[in-house]
Amino acid sequence: MSDQIIVNNVIKIFGNRPKLAIERLKEGRTKKEILEKTGQTVGVNNVSFSVKKGEIFVIIGLSGSGKSTLIRCLNLLNKPTSGEIIVDGENIIKYDKEKLREFRQEKIAMVFQHFGLFTHRTILGNVEYGLEIKNIDKDERRKIALKAIEEVGLKGWEDKMPNELSGGMQQRVGLARALANDPDILLMDEPFSALDPLTRRDMQLELLDLQSKLNKTIIFITHDINEAFKLGDRVAVMRGGSIVQIGTPEEILNNPSNEYIEDFVKDIDRTKVVQAKDIMKKPNAIVSLKDGVRVAIKEMQANDISSVFVVDKDRRLQGIVTIDDCIKAAKKEQSSLKEILKHDYYTTTEDRFIEDLIDKGAKTKYPIVVINDDKKVLGIIVRTSILSGLLKNGN
Repeated sequence: MSDQIIVNNVIKIFGNRPKLAIERLKEGRTKKEILEKTGQTVGVNNVSFSVKKGEIFVIIGLSGSGKSTLIRCLNLLNKPTSGEIIVDGENIIKYDKEKLREFRQEKIAMVFQHFGLFTHRTILGNVEYGLEIKNIDKDERRKIALKAIEEVGLKGWEDKMPNELSGGMQQRVGLARALANDPDILLMDEPFSALDPLTRRDMQLELLDLQSKLNKTIIFITHDINEAFKLGDRVAVMRGGSIVQIGTPEEILNNPSNEYIEDFVKDIDRTKVVQAKDIMKKPNAIVSLKDGVRVAIKEMQANDISSVFVVDKDRRLQGIVTIDDCIKAAKKEQSSLKEILKHDYYTTTEDRFIEDLIDKGAKTKYPIVVINDDKKVLGIIVRTSILSGLLKNGN
């Protein structure tokens, strides 16, 4: 994937003497010192990062870390004091009013924490609003809005008013409104933080499901590290207006860059972060359906295992056979594996989290098989792998 957004050395100063604040930053002064000495507030301090097309890039930090200031720089609601923001090869900081308006209407959309719905408009009216501003034909914008409403799971609610919907449903409306403009980039500023924990979890799953279908470039702001690590392909941790570390959730968990990051991630619930792909192993043994029971027996003996998964010529999972069943079949001079295949095992996709696998791992007598959408075997997960995924780094 290519970089869609490149942020280079962005600084945002609030105050009437920004150059003075930048000079102090170059001298190594802290955000607090600059505020005390100059009265200028450092919102973002020399931040650089890139975001790939189709990536969910999460920015996390405590209150006052600069994360919301930074995301507002990406659509120029906050115009950076210095630096550049390259989107699809163009430095948007140089845009004039007309070009900026076009950029906001066509390429980028924002979803806010506090829904921002028009209370006097129906759900359909709210979702249509951006299209209305763009002078889209009434019938066409209705068609687009209804599709967006269906995508976020609110079909049948289009004629309701916002006060008739729960908080989670209202946030879905905000998301539908953003999607209706079909932007390439979605900015999401703590969109789920006002929701109760169960609704928040549902919305996180909804976003991941939508992303698998729509493949947008998403910049997501949160102060919840479990949410950040669950959603993010990569995560940037901010502190005092600066980015402290960028990496995948697994990279940050296993290789924190300093004590601040170590402390930041120490209470993370690894079951909600570590995925099947992080703990799966390539199977030591696997046999093809055409191999026959004697080959399966030799494979199990060579690897000191009592069962082996069976695939077809395209490596698609067909079932599992045990050593006992294979020996019985061999004694009967029965060569076909197909007749003794078992299917009492669990499968998973590589993006499932450990929390979804713990119960399966406790119940099954066989490894869990990791497969893709075509049922091709990617790896296996044994019970000890799940435990090691939980206990790594002492958690």
